[in-house]
Amino acid sequence: MLMKTSAQSLTEQLAVRFADRIRSRLLAPGARLPSVRQCAEQHGVSPSTVVAAYDQLLAQGLVQARKNRGFFVREMPTPRGDGAAAEAKSATRAGAGASPINATALIRGMFHKVSNKPHPGMGVFPPDWLESTFMPAAVRKVTSTRALQDFSLQYGEPLGDSSLRRVLSQKLATLNIHANADHIITTVGATHALDIVSRTLLRAGDPVMVEEPGWAVEFARLAALGMRILPVPRRADGPDLDVMAKYCEVHKPKLYVSVSVFHNPTGYCLSPGSAHRLLQLANQHNFHIVEDDTYSHIAPEHATRLSAIDGLQRTIYVSGFAKILAPNWRIGYLAAPTDLVEPLLDTKLLSTLTTPALLEKALALCIEQGQLRRHAERIRTRLDAARARSVKLALAAGCTFAAEPVGLFGWVDTGVDTDALAQRMLDEGYLIAPGALFHAARAPSTLMRINFATTQDAAFWRVFTRLTRDAN
Repeated sequence: MLMKTSAQSLTEQLAVRFADRIRSRLLAPGARLPSVRQCAEQHGVSPSTVVAAYDQLLAQGLVQARKNRGFFVREMPTPRGDGAAAEAKSATRAGAGASPINATALIRGMFHKVSNKPHPGMGVFPPDWLESTFMPAAVRKVTSTRALQDFSLQYGEPLGDSSLRRVLSQKLATLNIHANADHIITTVGATHALDIVSRTLLRAGDPVMVEEPGWAVEFARLAALGMRILPVPRRADGPDLDVMAKYCEVHKPKLYVSVSVFHNPTGYCLSPGSAHRLLQLANQHNFHIVEDDTYSHIAPEHATRLSAIDGLQRTIYVSGFAKILAPNWRIGYLAAPTDLVEPLLDTKLLSTLTTPALLEKALALCIEQGQLRRHAERIRTRLDAARARSVKLALAAGCTFAAEPVGLFGWVDTGVDTDALAQRMLDEGYLIAPGALFHAARAPSTLMRINFATTQDAAFWRVFTRLTRDAN
Protein backbone atom coordinates (compact mmCIF):
# COMPACT_ATOMS: atom_id res chain seq x y z
CA MET A 1 0.00 0.00 0.00
CA LEU A 2 1.07 3.59 -0.61
CA MET A 3 1.92 5.29 2.69
CA LYS A 4 1.30 8.97 3.36
CA THR A 5 3.87 8.85 6.14
CA SER A 6 6.62 7.63 3.80
CA ALA A 7 9.68 9.77 3.11
CA GLN A 8 8.63 9.63 -0.53
CA SER A 9 5.56 11.44 -1.83
CA LEU A 10 2.60 9.39 -3.03
CA THR A 11 3.53 10.34 -6.60
CA GLU A 12 7.09 9.07 -6.16
CA GLN A 13 5.92 5.84 -4.50
CA LEU A 14 3.50 5.11 -7.34
CA ALA A 15 6.08 5.91 -10.03
CA VAL A 16 8.68 3.66 -8.34
CA ARG A 17 6.17 0.81 -8.09
CA PHE A 18 5.42 0.88 -11.82
CA ALA A 19 9.09 1.44 -12.72
CA ASP A 20 10.15 -1.64 -10.74
CA ARG A 21 7.54 -3.77 -12.50
CA ILE A 22 8.55 -2.52 -15.93
CA ARG A 23 12.25 -3.12 -15.33
CA SER A 24 11.62 -6.62 -13.95
CA ARG A 25 9.21 -7.32 -16.87
CA LEU A 26 6.25 -7.96 -14.62
CA LEU A 27 4.77 -5.41 -17.01
CA ALA A 28 5.76 -6.51 -20.51
CA PRO A 29 6.63 -4.17 -23.41
CA GLY A 30 3.40 -2.99 -25.01
CA ALA A 31 1.29 -3.56 -21.89
CA ARG A 32 -1.25 -0.81 -21.17
CA LEU A 33 -1.11 0.87 -17.78
CA PRO A 34 -4.41 1.26 -15.90
CA SER A 35 -6.37 4.36 -16.83
CA VAL A 36 -5.85 7.37 -14.59
CA ARG A 37 -9.25 6.84 -12.99
CA GLN A 38 -8.72 3.09 -12.46
CA CYS A 39 -5.25 3.62 -10.99
CA ALA A 40 -6.51 6.33 -8.64
CA GLU A 41 -9.29 4.06 -7.36
CA GLN A 42 -6.96 1.04 -6.96
CA HIS A 43 -4.36 2.95 -4.95
CA GLY A 44 -6.60 5.33 -3.06
CA VAL A 45 -5.01 8.49 -4.47
CA SER A 46 -6.21 11.46 -6.50
CA PRO A 47 -6.17 11.43 -10.31
CA SER A 48 -3.63 14.26 -10.24
CA THR A 49 -1.24 12.03 -8.26
CA VAL A 50 -1.54 9.33 -10.94
CA VAL A 51 -0.98 11.84 -13.75
CA ALA A 52 2.15 13.12 -11.99
CA ALA A 53 3.45 9.55 -11.51
CA TYR A 54 2.83 8.69 -15.16
CA ASP A 55 4.67 11.88 -16.13
CA GLN A 56 7.69 10.66 -14.15
CA LEU A 57 7.58 7.35 -16.01
CA LEU A 58 7.41 9.26 -19.30
CA ALA A 59 10.43 11.33 -18.30
CA GLN A 60 12.36 8.12 -17.48
CA GLY A 61 11.55 6.70 -20.91
CA LEU A 62 9.73 3.72 -19.43
CA VAL A 63 6.30 4.41 -20.95
CA GLN A 64 4.84 6.24 -23.90
CA ALA A 65 1.54 8.10 -24.19
CA ARG A 66 -0.76 7.30 -27.10
CA LYS A 67 -3.39 9.88 -27.90
CA ASN A 68 -6.88 8.87 -26.73
CA ARG A 69 -5.58 5.40 -25.79
CA GLY A 70 -3.58 5.81 -22.61
CA PHE A 71 -0.08 4.95 -21.40
CA PHE A 72 1.85 1.90 -22.64
CA VAL A 73 5.11 0.26 -21.56
CA ARG A 74 7.89 1.23 -23.94
CA GLU A 75 9.88 -1.51 -25.69
CA MET A 76 13.28 -1.36 -24.05
CA PRO A 77 16.49 -1.89 -26.08
CA THR A 78 17.91 -5.40 -25.77
CA PRO A 79 21.52 -5.51 -24.54
CA ARG A 80 23.85 -7.84 -26.43
CA GLY A 81 23.73 -11.35 -25.05
CA ASP A 82 20.62 -10.77 -22.94
CA GLY A 83 18.76 -13.92 -23.92
CA ALA A 84 15.96 -13.37 -21.41
CA ALA A 85 15.21 -9.93 -22.81
CA ALA A 86 15.26 -11.24 -26.36
CA GLU A 87 12.87 -14.00 -25.34
CA ALA A 88 10.49 -11.52 -23.77
CA LYS A 89 10.58 -9.31 -26.86
CA SER A 90 9.93 -12.23 -29.20
CA ALA A 91 7.16 -13.59 -27.01
CA THR A 92 5.44 -10.21 -27.01
CA ARG A 93 5.61 -9.99 -30.79
CA ALA A 94 4.20 -13.52 -31.08
CA GLY A 95 0.95 -12.65 -29.33
CA ALA A 96 -1.94 -10.56 -30.61
CA GLY A 97 -1.51 -8.32 -27.54
CA ALA A 98 0.90 -8.05 -24.67
CA SER A 99 -0.04 -9.70 -21.41
CA PRO A 100 0.86 -7.64 -18.33
CA ILE A 101 2.61 -10.62 -16.74
CA ASN A 102 4.51 -12.67 -19.29
CA ALA A 103 6.43 -15.94 -19.29
CA THR A 104 9.73 -14.29 -18.44
CA ALA A 105 8.11 -12.59 -15.44
CA LEU A 106 7.08 -15.96 -14.04
CA ILE A 107 10.64 -17.23 -14.42
CA ARG A 108 12.03 -14.11 -12.77
CA GLY A 109 9.53 -14.59 -9.95
CA MET A 110 11.23 -17.90 -9.18
CA PHE A 111 14.45 -16.02 -8.41
CA HIS A 112 13.26 -12.62 -7.16
CA LYS A 113 10.11 -12.98 -5.10
CA VAL A 114 7.82 -9.96 -5.02
CA SER A 115 7.10 -10.67 -1.34
CA ASN A 116 7.46 -13.36 1.32
CA LYS A 117 3.90 -14.51 0.71
CA PRO A 118 3.11 -17.76 -1.15
CA HIS A 119 2.99 -17.29 -4.93
CA PRO A 120 0.05 -19.17 -6.48
CA GLY A 121 1.33 -18.42 -9.98
CA MET A 122 4.60 -20.31 -9.56
CA GLY A 123 4.94 -23.82 -10.95
CA VAL A 124 7.13 -25.24 -8.20
CA PHE A 125 6.77 -26.86 -4.80
CA PRO A 126 7.64 -24.77 -1.73
CA PRO A 127 11.31 -25.23 -0.72
CA ASP A 128 10.41 -26.79 2.63
CA TRP A 129 8.56 -29.56 0.78
CA LEU A 130 11.78 -30.51 -1.03
CA GLU A 131 14.11 -30.54 1.97
CA SER A 132 15.85 -33.87 2.53
CA THR A 133 18.89 -35.43 4.18
CA PHE A 134 19.58 -37.99 1.47
CA MET A 135 20.63 -35.49 -1.22
CA PRO A 136 23.51 -33.96 0.79
CA ALA A 137 24.50 -37.49 1.83
CA ALA A 138 24.63 -38.59 -1.81
CA VAL A 139 26.83 -35.62 -2.72
CA ARG A 140 29.18 -36.37 0.19
CA LYS A 141 29.44 -39.99 -0.87
CA VAL A 142 30.26 -39.09 -4.46
CA THR A 143 32.82 -36.46 -3.50
CA SER A 144 34.54 -38.72 -0.97
CA THR A 145 35.66 -41.23 -3.58
CA ARG A 146 39.14 -41.20 -5.08
CA ALA A 147 37.50 -40.88 -8.48
CA LEU A 148 36.38 -37.29 -7.69
CA GLN A 149 39.57 -35.75 -9.02
CA ASP A 150 39.49 -37.92 -12.13
CA PHE A 151 36.01 -36.92 -13.26
CA SER A 152 36.36 -33.30 -12.10
CA LEU A 153 39.48 -32.58 -14.14
CA GLN A 154 38.12 -33.76 -17.46
CA TYR A 155 34.93 -33.38 -19.47
CA GLY A 156 32.22 -35.90 -18.73
CA GLU A 157 30.70 -38.43 -21.06
CA PRO A 158 28.96 -36.78 -24.03
CA LEU A 159 25.65 -38.61 -23.47
CA GLY A 160 25.82 -38.00 -19.72
CA ASP A 161 27.04 -39.98 -16.74
CA SER A 162 26.71 -43.68 -17.53
CA SER A 163 25.57 -44.63 -14.00
CA LEU A 164 22.70 -42.14 -14.19
CA ARG A 165 21.68 -43.20 -17.69
CA ARG A 166 21.64 -46.83 -16.53
CA VAL A 167 19.28 -46.15 -13.60
CA LEU A 168 17.14 -43.87 -15.78
CA SER A 169 16.74 -46.75 -18.23
CA GLN A 170 15.50 -48.93 -15.36
CA LYS A 171 13.21 -46.18 -14.10
CA LEU A 172 11.65 -45.71 -17.54
CA ALA A 173 10.97 -49.44 -17.72
CA THR A 174 8.57 -49.05 -14.76
CA LEU A 175 6.57 -46.70 -17.02
CA ASN A 176 6.67 -49.28 -19.85
CA ILE A 177 9.07 -47.06 -21.78
CA HIS A 178 11.92 -49.25 -22.95
CA ALA A 179 15.07 -47.28 -23.72
CA ASN A 180 18.57 -48.55 -23.18
CA ALA A 181 21.20 -46.25 -21.69
CA ASP A 182 22.65 -45.42 -25.11
CA HIS A 183 19.33 -43.87 -26.16
CA ILE A 184 19.26 -41.50 -23.17
CA ILE A 185 20.92 -38.07 -23.14
CA THR A 186 21.22 -36.04 -19.94
CA THR A 187 20.58 -32.29 -20.10
CA VAL A 188 20.66 -29.13 -18.00
CA GLY A 189 17.03 -29.54 -16.94
CA ALA A 190 13.94 -30.57 -18.90
CA THR A 191 13.68 -27.16 -20.60
CA HIS A 192 17.15 -27.69 -22.04
CA ALA A 193 16.02 -31.08 -23.35
CA LEU A 194 13.05 -29.45 -25.11
CA ASP A 195 15.41 -26.85 -26.55
CA ILE A 196 17.76 -29.53 -27.88
CA VAL A 197 14.86 -31.24 -29.65
CA SER A 198 13.62 -27.97 -31.17
CA ARG A 199 17.04 -26.90 -32.39
CA THR A 200 17.71 -30.33 -33.89
CA LEU A 201 14.43 -30.93 -35.70
CA LEU A 202 13.33 -27.40 -36.58
CA ARG A 203 14.61 -24.31 -38.36
CA ALA A 204 13.42 -20.71 -38.02
CA GLY A 205 10.04 -20.35 -39.71
CA ASP A 206 9.06 -24.00 -39.34
CA PRO A 207 5.53 -24.70 -38.08
CA VAL A 208 5.26 -26.56 -34.77
CA MET A 209 2.06 -27.76 -33.09
CA VAL A 210 1.69 -26.93 -29.39
CA GLU A 211 -1.17 -27.68 -27.03
CA GLU A 212 -3.37 -24.75 -26.03
CA PRO A 213 -3.79 -23.85 -23.26
CA GLY A 214 -0.20 -24.78 -22.68
CA TRP A 215 2.99 -24.01 -20.82
CA ALA A 216 3.65 -20.27 -21.15
CA VAL A 217 7.43 -20.72 -21.34
CA GLU A 218 7.13 -23.16 -24.25
CA PHE A 219 5.18 -20.65 -26.37
CA ALA A 220 7.77 -17.97 -25.54
CA ARG A 221 10.76 -20.25 -26.14
CA LEU A 222 9.56 -21.40 -29.57
CA ALA A 223 8.66 -17.84 -30.55
CA ALA A 224 12.17 -16.72 -29.57
CA LEU A 225 13.58 -19.37 -31.94
CA GLY A 226 11.45 -17.96 -34.77
CA MET A 227 9.04 -20.90 -35.07
CA ARG A 228 5.47 -20.61 -36.32
CA ILE A 229 3.26 -21.80 -33.48
CA LEU A 230 0.15 -23.78 -34.41
CA PRO A 231 -2.04 -23.98 -31.29
CA VAL A 232 -3.92 -27.26 -30.85
CA PRO A 233 -6.90 -27.14 -28.46
CA ARG A 234 -6.33 -29.52 -25.54
CA ARG A 235 -9.35 -31.50 -24.39
CA ALA A 236 -9.81 -33.74 -21.38
CA ASP A 237 -8.88 -36.89 -23.34
CA GLY A 238 -6.16 -35.37 -25.51
CA PRO A 239 -5.54 -32.90 -28.37
CA ASP A 240 -8.19 -31.93 -30.92
CA LEU A 241 -7.21 -34.38 -33.65
CA ASP A 242 -9.40 -32.72 -36.29
CA VAL A 243 -7.49 -29.46 -35.86
CA MET A 244 -4.18 -31.36 -35.99
CA ALA A 245 -5.22 -33.14 -39.20
CA LYS A 246 -5.99 -29.79 -40.86
CA TYR A 247 -2.65 -28.37 -39.77
CA CYS A 248 -0.93 -31.42 -41.23
CA GLU A 249 -2.65 -31.01 -44.59
CA VAL A 250 -2.00 -27.27 -44.87
CA HIS A 251 1.26 -26.59 -42.98
CA LYS A 252 3.03 -29.97 -42.83
CA PRO A 253 4.49 -29.44 -39.31
CA LYS A 254 7.55 -31.42 -38.26
CA LEU A 255 6.90 -31.50 -34.53
CA TYR A 256 4.14 -31.65 -31.93
CA VAL A 257 4.85 -30.71 -28.28
CA SER A 258 2.67 -32.55 -25.77
CA VAL A 259 2.21 -33.00 -22.02
CA SER A 260 0.33 -36.30 -21.84
CA VAL A 261 0.12 -36.67 -18.06
CA PHE A 262 -1.03 -33.92 -15.67
CA HIS A 263 -1.11 -31.40 -18.49
CA ASN A 264 -0.09 -27.86 -17.56
CA PRO A 265 -2.30 -25.94 -16.75
CA THR A 266 -5.42 -28.12 -16.92
CA GLY A 267 -4.25 -31.35 -15.25
CA TYR A 268 -5.74 -33.42 -18.09
CA CYS A 269 -4.37 -36.91 -18.79
CA LEU A 270 -4.27 -38.45 -22.26
CA SER A 271 -6.69 -41.32 -22.93
CA PRO A 272 -5.48 -44.55 -24.63
CA GLY A 273 -7.86 -44.05 -27.56
CA SER A 274 -6.63 -40.53 -28.27
CA ALA A 275 -3.02 -41.69 -27.92
CA HIS A 276 -3.45 -44.39 -30.58
CA ARG A 277 -5.19 -42.03 -33.02
CA LEU A 278 -2.54 -39.36 -32.44
CA LEU A 279 0.27 -41.80 -33.23
CA GLN A 280 -1.54 -42.89 -36.39
CA LEU A 281 -1.69 -39.25 -37.45
CA ALA A 282 2.03 -38.80 -36.74
CA ASN A 283 2.91 -41.82 -38.88
CA GLN A 284 0.59 -40.72 -41.67
CA HIS A 285 1.96 -37.16 -41.83
CA ASN A 286 5.56 -37.85 -40.81
CA PHE A 287 5.98 -35.62 -37.75
CA HIS A 288 7.68 -36.29 -34.42
CA ILE A 289 6.17 -35.88 -30.97
CA VAL A 290 8.14 -34.59 -28.01
CA GLU A 291 6.42 -35.80 -24.85
CA ASP A 292 7.16 -33.62 -21.83
CA ASP A 293 6.64 -35.79 -18.74
CA THR A 294 7.85 -33.22 -16.20
CA TYR A 295 5.21 -34.27 -13.67
CA SER A 296 5.91 -38.00 -13.89
CA HIS A 297 7.08 -38.17 -10.26
CA ILE A 298 3.63 -37.20 -8.93
CA ALA A 299 1.65 -39.09 -11.57
CA PRO A 300 0.46 -42.70 -11.63
CA GLU A 301 2.84 -45.14 -13.33
CA HIS A 302 -0.07 -46.62 -15.29
CA ALA A 303 -1.04 -43.26 -16.87
CA THR A 304 -1.10 -43.31 -20.68
CA ARG A 305 2.16 -42.14 -22.20
CA LEU A 306 2.73 -41.86 -25.93
CA SER A 307 6.33 -43.01 -25.62
CA ALA A 308 5.22 -46.28 -24.02
CA ILE A 309 2.69 -47.06 -26.75
CA ASP A 310 4.95 -45.90 -29.57
CA GLY A 311 8.13 -47.53 -28.30
CA LEU A 312 10.16 -44.38 -29.05
CA GLN A 313 9.65 -44.53 -32.79
CA ARG A 314 7.92 -41.20 -33.46
CA THR A 315 8.21 -39.96 -29.88
CA ILE A 316 10.99 -38.30 -27.90
CA TYR A 317 10.53 -38.55 -24.15
CA VAL A 318 11.59 -35.64 -21.90
CA SER A 319 11.63 -35.35 -18.12
CA GLY A 320 13.65 -33.93 -15.24
CA PHE A 321 14.03 -33.59 -11.49
CA ALA A 322 13.70 -29.86 -10.78
CA LYS A 323 10.04 -30.13 -9.76
CA ILE A 324 10.39 -32.97 -7.30
CA LEU A 325 13.93 -32.99 -5.97
CA ALA A 326 16.51 -30.26 -6.54
CA PRO A 327 15.68 -27.28 -8.77
CA ASN A 328 19.24 -25.97 -8.73
CA TRP A 329 20.83 -29.28 -9.69
CA ARG A 330 19.38 -28.67 -13.18
CA ILE A 331 19.28 -32.30 -14.25
CA GLY A 332 16.96 -33.40 -17.02
CA TYR A 333 17.10 -35.98 -19.78
CA LEU A 334 15.58 -37.19 -22.99
CA ALA A 335 15.11 -40.64 -24.49
CA ALA A 336 15.08 -40.75 -28.28
CA PRO A 337 14.64 -43.04 -31.30
CA THR A 338 17.85 -44.67 -32.54
CA ASP A 339 18.17 -42.48 -35.64
CA LEU A 340 17.88 -39.25 -33.63
CA VAL A 341 20.37 -39.96 -30.85
CA GLU A 342 23.44 -38.72 -32.73
CA PRO A 343 21.83 -35.53 -34.15
CA LEU A 344 20.41 -34.68 -30.70
CA LEU A 345 23.78 -35.36 -29.08
CA ASP A 346 25.49 -33.05 -31.59
CA THR A 347 23.12 -30.26 -30.56
CA LYS A 348 23.82 -30.89 -26.88
CA LEU A 349 27.58 -30.76 -27.46
CA LEU A 350 27.27 -27.49 -29.36
CA SER A 351 25.23 -25.89 -26.57
CA THR A 352 26.81 -27.18 -23.34
CA LEU A 353 29.55 -29.66 -24.29
CA THR A 354 28.83 -32.10 -21.44
CA THR A 355 26.76 -31.96 -18.25
CA PRO A 356 28.10 -31.96 -14.63
CA ALA A 357 28.99 -35.54 -13.72
CA LEU A 358 29.19 -34.90 -9.97
CA LEU A 359 25.50 -34.10 -9.52
CA GLU A 360 24.49 -36.75 -12.05
CA LYS A 361 26.35 -39.39 -10.05
CA ALA A 362 24.73 -38.16 -6.83
CA LEU A 363 21.27 -38.32 -8.43
CA ALA A 364 21.97 -41.85 -9.66
CA LEU A 365 22.58 -42.87 -6.03
CA CYS A 366 19.33 -41.24 -4.88
CA ILE A 367 17.37 -43.19 -7.50
CA GLU A 368 19.25 -46.47 -7.12
CA GLN A 369 18.81 -46.61 -3.36
CA GLY A 370 15.05 -45.88 -3.55
CA GLN A 371 15.32 -42.52 -1.81
CA LEU A 372 13.84 -40.55 -4.71
CA ARG A 373 10.85 -42.92 -4.88
CA ARG A 374 10.10 -42.56 -1.16
CA HIS A 375 10.58 -38.79 -1.36
CA ALA A 376 8.10 -38.61 -4.26
CA GLU A 377 5.57 -40.65 -2.29
CA ARG A 378 5.79 -38.16 0.60
CA ILE A 379 5.31 -35.25 -1.80
CA ARG A 380 2.25 -36.90 -3.38
CA THR A 381 0.65 -37.48 0.02
CA ARG A 382 1.28 -33.89 1.06
CA LEU A 383 0.00 -32.59 -2.29
CA ASP A 384 -3.24 -34.58 -2.03
CA ALA A 385 -3.99 -32.92 1.33
CA ALA A 386 -3.05 -29.48 0.02
CA ARG A 387 -5.23 -29.91 -3.05
CA ALA A 388 -8.26 -30.80 -0.96
CA ARG A 389 -7.83 -27.66 1.14
CA SER A 390 -7.16 -25.41 -1.85
CA VAL A 391 -10.20 -26.64 -3.77
CA LYS A 392 -12.48 -25.88 -0.80
CA LEU A 393 -11.04 -22.38 -0.45
CA ALA A 394 -11.31 -21.68 -4.19
CA LEU A 395 -14.93 -22.80 -4.33
CA ALA A 396 -15.77 -20.76 -1.23
CA ALA A 397 -14.21 -17.73 -2.95
CA GLY A 398 -16.66 -18.09 -5.84
CA CYS A 399 -14.36 -19.82 -8.34
CA THR A 400 -15.26 -22.75 -10.54
CA PHE A 401 -12.86 -25.34 -11.93
CA ALA A 402 -12.61 -25.50 -15.72
CA ALA A 403 -10.98 -28.93 -15.37
CA GLU A 404 -11.04 -31.61 -12.69
CA PRO A 405 -8.56 -30.61 -9.96
CA VAL A 406 -5.74 -33.17 -10.07
CA GLY A 407 -1.96 -33.01 -9.96
CA LEU A 408 -0.14 -29.81 -9.01
CA PHE A 409 -2.27 -27.24 -10.85
CA GLY A 410 -5.84 -26.05 -10.84
CA TRP A 411 -7.37 -24.35 -13.91
CA VAL A 412 -9.75 -21.93 -12.27
CA ASP A 413 -12.43 -19.61 -13.65
CA THR A 414 -12.51 -16.45 -11.55
CA GLY A 415 -15.27 -14.60 -13.39
CA VAL A 416 -13.05 -11.49 -13.84
CA ASP A 417 -10.27 -10.41 -16.20
CA THR A 418 -7.21 -12.09 -14.67
CA ASP A 419 -4.72 -9.78 -16.43
CA ALA A 420 -6.17 -6.85 -14.50
CA LEU A 421 -6.52 -8.99 -11.38
CA ALA A 422 -2.83 -9.99 -11.60
CA GLN A 423 -1.69 -6.39 -11.28
CA ARG A 424 -3.96 -5.75 -8.30
CA MET A 425 -2.78 -8.96 -6.63
CA LEU A 426 0.81 -7.79 -7.11
CA ASP A 427 -0.07 -4.73 -5.06
CA GLU A 428 -0.98 -7.15 -2.27
CA GLY A 429 2.26 -9.14 -2.66
CA TYR A 430 0.88 -12.13 -4.59
CA LEU A 431 2.09 -13.26 -8.04
CA ILE A 432 -0.62 -15.12 -9.95
CA ALA A 433 -0.61 -16.70 -13.42
CA PRO A 434 -3.40 -15.18 -15.57
CA GLY A 435 -5.05 -17.32 -18.22
CA ALA A 436 -3.74 -15.20 -21.11
CA LEU A 437 -0.25 -16.56 -20.42
CA PHE A 438 -1.27 -20.03 -21.50
CA HIS A 439 -2.54 -19.09 -24.96
CA ALA A 440 -0.45 -18.32 -28.02
CA ALA A 441 -2.64 -15.32 -28.97
CA ARG A 442 -2.81 -14.03 -25.36
CA ALA A 443 -6.47 -13.03 -25.46
CA PRO A 444 -8.10 -11.65 -22.27
CA SER A 445 -9.27 -14.45 -19.98
CA THR A 446 -11.16 -15.01 -16.75
CA LEU A 447 -9.10 -18.14 -16.08
CA MET A 448 -5.97 -18.46 -13.97
CA ARG A 449 -3.67 -21.31 -13.01
CA ILE A 450 -3.18 -21.94 -9.32
CA ASN A 451 -0.58 -24.09 -7.60
CA PHE A 452 -2.32 -26.30 -5.05
CA ALA A 453 0.80 -26.39 -2.87
CA THR A 454 0.76 -22.61 -2.44
CA THR A 455 -2.96 -21.83 -2.31
CA GLN A 456 -3.80 -23.43 1.02
CA ASP A 457 -3.45 -20.03 2.67
CA ALA A 458 -6.85 -18.58 3.55
CA ALA A 459 -5.27 -15.10 3.61
CA PHE A 460 -4.66 -15.28 -0.14
CA TRP A 461 -8.27 -16.17 -0.83
CA ARG A 462 -9.52 -13.33 1.40
CA VAL A 463 -7.51 -10.85 -0.67
CA PHE A 464 -8.67 -12.56 -3.86
CA THR A 465 -12.33 -12.35 -2.78
CA ARG A 466 -12.04 -8.66 -1.92
CA LEU A 467 -10.41 -7.73 -5.21
CA THR A 468 -12.73 -9.80 -7.41
CA ARG A 469 -15.75 -8.38 -5.57
CA ASP A 470 -14.47 -4.86 -6.26
CA ALA A 471 -13.94 -5.74 -9.92
CA ASN A 472 -17.57 -6.80 -10.42
